[in-house]
Amino acid sequence: MNINRSSGVILHISSLYNTFGVGDFGPSAYRFADYLATTGIRYWQTLPLNYTDGGRGFSPYSCLSAFAGNPMFISPELLLEDGLLETTDLLEHTFEENIVEFDKVFAYKMSLLNKAFERFEKTEQPDFKSFCKKQAYWLDDFTLFLSLKNFYQGAWWLDWPAEIKNRDTRALNKIKKTLEHSIVKEKFIQYLFFKQLALLRTYVTQKNIQFIGDMPFYVSHDSADVWKHPELFKLFKDGRPAKVAGVPPDMFSETGQLWGMPIFNWSALKKTGYDWWIKRITHTLLMCDIIRLDHFRAFSAYYEISATEHTAANGKWVKAPGNDLFKKIQQIHADMPFIAEDLGEIDQPVWDLMKKFDLPGMKLLQFAFFDDAPTSIHNPHNYVPHCISYTGTHDNNTLQGWWKEEVSDKGKSMISVYFNKTIDESNLNKEFIRKAISSVAVIAVWPMQDMLGLGAEAKMNRPGSLHDNWKWRLHSQAPLTEELAKEIHNQLYLFNRLH
Repeated sequence: MNINRSSGVILHISSLYNTFGVGDFGPSAYRFADYLATTGIRYWQTLPLNYTDGGRGFSPYSCLSAFAGNPMFISPELLLEDGLLETTDLLEHTFEENIVEFDKVFAYKMSLLNKAFERFEKTEQPDFKSFCKKQAYWLDDFTLFLSLKNFYQGAWWLDWPAEIKNRDTRALNKIKKTLEHSIVKEKFIQYLFFKQLALLRTYVTQKNIQFIGDMPFYVSHDSADVWKHPELFKLFKDGRPAKVAGVPPDMFSETGQLWGMPIFNWSALKKTGYDWWIKRITHTLLMCDIIRLDHFRAFSAYYEISATEHTAANGKWVKAPGNDLFKKIQQIHADMPFIAEDLGEIDQPVWDLMKKFDLPGMKLLQFAFFDDAPTSIHNPHNYVPHCISYTGTHDNNTLQGWWKEEVSDKGKSMISVYFNKTIDESNLNKEFIRKAISSVAVIAVWPMQDMLGLGAEAKMNRPGSLHDNWKWRLHSQAPLTEELAKEIHNQLYLFNRLH
């Protein structure tokens, strides 16, 4: 991947401000791109853009499909411009400014999309038909899956009638006729998602901005992918997971983390030439320019736990064919536009895999000031240029929250010594962002919350908690000021990150 010395900011689409309760691909996204352009920031990093719902806490890392887009990101304002909505359709909606009320917003957005579809059905649809044909390899099965899920009142696919669960051809053909209207509507929603995203990507490219996307390693068991391709996952004959994902016990958890997603059947994937993975990568690059590969270490070896276990304590490490897979991917995507999320307990085979395919890893300033500060790979004096420096990610507290809630007095003293000046709440954010910008890392990235100096109330995710995640958003009074933009621009100019 040919990348110049540059910078980026993390802001998920849902966190943009508008009056519709959740950020989307509409005017607020264009205004944010304009603002980034004034700062000189090159990369806009988001979380996964895939379809998620209330059954999985609206987590962008737990989706109904590895291919389908999130309908909440479809802009009502752009639908208004296209004549698919009328002004009266957008009246009488009130939402919280500072957080996303997911259930309420999802219901509202789907009601608008239903109205848009009613109008769309009466028009000529050549672009829509072309989209459906081109994307049929995933779109047909996903829209059938989602229509079935709605038909069976949200039930897990394991609980569907046996002939539907097991994809009996005759039974599926019969129910497709019953659900035809729903299937076409879901295809229309996906058409809108990818149409609006493509327009936004064209615009940000003109502003010399690129998207860094995010791709989870695993997929949900209750997803179109597992229902369609059960042979690609370690399942029992009845479809239940036999082996599930997680991570072993460590200093943060005595029993490890039991994630519960099904483990890939890599021998079956290999027989197909890793076709599903290659299609997934290629499709994800419709949504972004560079993919952050979440949980990268599982491409080298993954932690496998029996589905009968109640904790992750009794799992085992199993070697993965990452080398073989990336050789196949490289044949199609020679520039290898990937960032390896290599945080956590990483061993030499992971480093070797990254080195072989020249993939940059992540360094996190919040991890730099423990007792091993002098030797920590997260400390800027130990960086190599071919890495991405982050002040924090969506899984971390904000810098202000981290300072107040997680850093010991000893740690605060060490940070002041390292920076050779007194660091406190008044200058913490600016100094950490400056440290990332001034480092040798090829890209320096920080969350928008840190750029704005926000506290723990602006945390995006609380790992291990199922509540109050993914909700933070900018609001109408967010201080995206000209002064702040100029300050960032001057820093990027000083440390040669403007291109």
